[in-house]
Amino acid sequence: MLEIVYQDEHLIAINKPHGLLVHRSVIANDAKEFALQLLRDQINRRVSPVHRLDRKTGGLLLFAFEKDVEIAMHKQFQEGLVQKRYKAVLRGYAPDSLDIDYPLTNDNGVVQESFTSFKTLARAELNVAFGKHETSRYSFVEAAPTTGRMHQLRKHFAHIFYPIIGDRKHGCNKQNRFFKEQWEMTTMLLHASELEFLHPVTGEKIQLHAPLQDEFKRVMDLMSWSDLSA
Repeated sequence: MLEIVYQDEHLIAINKPHGLLVHRSVIANDAKEFALQLLRDQINRRVSPVHRLDRKTGGLLLFAFEKDVEIAMHKQFQEGLVQKRYKAVLRGYAPDSLDIDYPLTNDNGVVQESFTSFKTLARAELNVAFGKHETSRYSFVEAAPTTGRMHQLRKHFAHIFYPIIGDRKHGCNKQNRFFKEQWEMTTMLLHASELEFLHPVTGEKIQLHAPLQDEFKRVMDLMSWSDLSA
């Protein structure tokens, strides 16, 4: 059963598990289950996603019941009117805070403005050797992207040399292999934790929150960050 974190007459939001595709895709023929179909079958109603999350990203995924609400929410996301916050675990000791203003190129070769702000919530140094280092260092951050480019956070954190743990495409393969061998962990540690927007029908401010999931929490425990897992 999918975890439903919000529902009214017009909108429904779930805490999407890591590894679950939003909908069918020709680039992921191995997938057998999809958030769209699972939610539809669970509540026995037609739903349409109003934004996207990567397959490996967990957290808040918002759907609409009616077409006009879907269109209205698409417009809010496209115009940058939805505030989004993500939690992530990065390699190394990240800066206390940073604004990343770095354009990204989409699949069609178009360069797009891309902006992310983040702040570091905690750091950890584990007494586990990695490569030539006697210890391993990590940061737990909260990121707020104001644009919505494909793989934006993954690319931005890789660009500043603090890649997200578990990101196979843009991250550090040595760290990803290290987490798999040391802790049997292959989850990408990126979680969509908060959404804030104006309800397209009622006009009221909606604030949604999705708690971290079990595999992410397991890493939080390893890092002694359990008090930040809510």
